[in-house]
Amino acid sequence: MKLVLLGPPGAGKGTQANVLCKEYNVAHFSTGDLLREAIKNNSSVGMEAKVYMDKGELVPDEIVAKMITEKLKNSDTDSGFMLDGFPRTKKQAEILDQALAELNILLDMVLYFETNEETILKRLTGRRVCRGCGYNFHVTNIPPKQEGVCDFCGKELFQRDDDKETTIKRRIDVYNNQTKELIDYYQEKELLKKVSGDLDVDLLFADLKNIFAEAGLK
Repeated sequence: MKLVLLGPPGAGKGTQANVLCKEYNVAHFSTGDLLREAIKNNSSVGMEAKVYMDKGELVPDEIVAKMITEKLKNSDTDSGFMLDGFPRTKKQAEILDQALAELNILLDMVLYFETNEETILKRLTGRRVCRGCGYNFHVTNIPPKQEGVCDFCGKELFQRDDDKETTIKRRIDVYNNQTKELIDYYQEKELLKKVSGDLDVDLLFADLKNIFAEAGLK
């Protein structure tokens, strides 16, 4: 299966991607992870991206698409893959289509995790991150044994600035404005499948398995 995962921050895409990768033996390509990997490896596309990131600017669509294309070329994707974090706009989707066409790859499905703002706020405002090892906890879903202290390295847990309510609401607005055209684009291509990001992990996973079975994806 070859999928694109769409959804606002806090929709649970990353969590589902981890579960699906194990169940279906497919690769998970997160744009953020790929950028960090490319820079760490000093690849040509990584160095191109670093120039923009060092200035605090967004990496241009063409560079991100090139990075994804290189990763797909050099990875074992016979069992399939999931793209998470790209595309975010219609223009990016068109660039991705062109890149995939050059590799003779066709997308099977685009999953859109529809999620209520209340659910997103509950998930993200409760997140706490370890200053030492970076492990993620949640005040209700994955609480630490000792409040404010990491179970693994004993360092302090903190709330990221982008996990505060005002920032999250702004991120949701930006995402919704950015992706409206994108969702319409994939709907017109009859690739879009909407699922509920409000569901618990196990329930949503069960829904996804049914959707894949009905589509003949393995």
